[in-house]
Amino acid sequence: MTSTMDNKNAKRWLIVLGTVIMQMGLGTIYTWSLFNAHLVTKFGWELNSVSITFSITSFALAFATLFAGKLQDRFGLRRLTAAAGIVLGLGLILSSQANSLLMFYVLAGVIVGFADGTAYITSLSNLIKWFPNNKGLISGVSVGAYGTGSLIFKYINGSLIDSVGVSNTFMYWGMIVMVMIVIGSLLVREAPVQAASLDAAATSTIAKPKDYTVKEMLRTKEAYLLFIIFFTACMCGLYLIGIVKDIGVQLAGLDVQTAANAVAMIAIFNTAGRLILGALSDKMSRLKLVGASLAVTAAAMLTLSYATLNFGLFFTCVAAIAFCFGGNITVFPAIVSDFFGLKNHSKNYGIVYQGFGIGALSGSFIAVFLGGFKPTFVIFGLLCLLACIIAISLKPPVEKAKEKKALRLKATERTA
Repeated sequence: MTSTMDNKNAKRWLIVLGTVIMQMGLGTIYTWSLFNAHLVTKFGWELNSVSITFSITSFALAFATLFAGKLQDRFGLRRLTAAAGIVLGLGLILSSQANSLLMFYVLAGVIVGFADGTAYITSLSNLIKWFPNNKGLISGVSVGAYGTGSLIFKYINGSLIDSVGVSNTFMYWGMIVMVMIVIGSLLVREAPVQAASLDAAATSTIAKPKDYTVKEMLRTKEAYLLFIIFFTACMCGLYLIGIVKDIGVQLAGLDVQTAANAVAMIAIFNTAGRLILGALSDKMSRLKLVGASLAVTAAAMLTLSYATLNFGLFFTCVAAIAFCFGGNITVFPAIVSDFFGLKNHSKNYGIVYQGFGIGALSGSFIAVFLGGFKPTFVIFGLLCLLACIIAISLKPPVEKAKEKKALRLKATERTA
């Protein structure tokens, strides 16, 4: 019996390794802001037009999660993630030949984003199912690897841009990422339906949420409130990631090289937030944790808007927003499983995850409409405060149902 459990645990940790390798490759898309200025210089395009590519990538990534669960059911996790890695790599390799904005929007935006989202959501949900009692921590490990990929490739892609030029960098980037994701896919295994039985003794004392189908989930108001919270958190974080270097130059008066270090700063604190808040969420209320991080994000956004920025204040605000964004995007998969169960997690989380893509596009459009960074940060700060209030007051539908039942019983007892 002990030998069987040891084998199962060894298999689980091998699956963790494969998922981490995949997620590191997938997370490299977060280095996009390194390419903006170089593409502007090479092709003479407007900065805002080039930076929209990352918004399209993010939207396509989120849109893919709507279909990823069904594709996994049809083709299996290993074949699906391997195919996604090949498509993602080809999208980047073909981007090396792109010479128009439309080509970048289609190749580096739609194709890369869709492939990235497909592998991201399925490998993440699968890993959570293997570790049902440590959902926050294991989500932090997986999503933290996604952030680590962006940190490592900040230096790899930056070095490649300097040595071989911006266009050729896409080719080498695509080749490396393709290999990483395919290798990772070979190590993963799909979680059995009753993966939780590996820790039956621990789960026996924990109340399990009902396993909602997508249709059942969409009948609850909690699904829409979670979407609003997630949308707000993603909009703020993704907008900052996409243009952080430009904010440093224009608002804080930093030179281009110093401002570029903000990309590494975001990657470091983004990853730290994923690991720290992910582990912390297993020990306290996840939604209260999200509420606290949204309050910090609001304070940082309003500071960027109203304060006179210097080197220290700029990097402090950037670090705080990146830390909270990384934590929020890590904790949310566990929140969705807490609310709606694990059985249909990839499909249910895929619905809520649309806040990621819509948030990415909304941030860019709001910035264009308002015509500047500062008014955009004011709106983002206020939205974060609203989302914070929703988060700290929201409860799972099962918990609310129990409370209503208890109140009805008390009322009956008083009547009797």
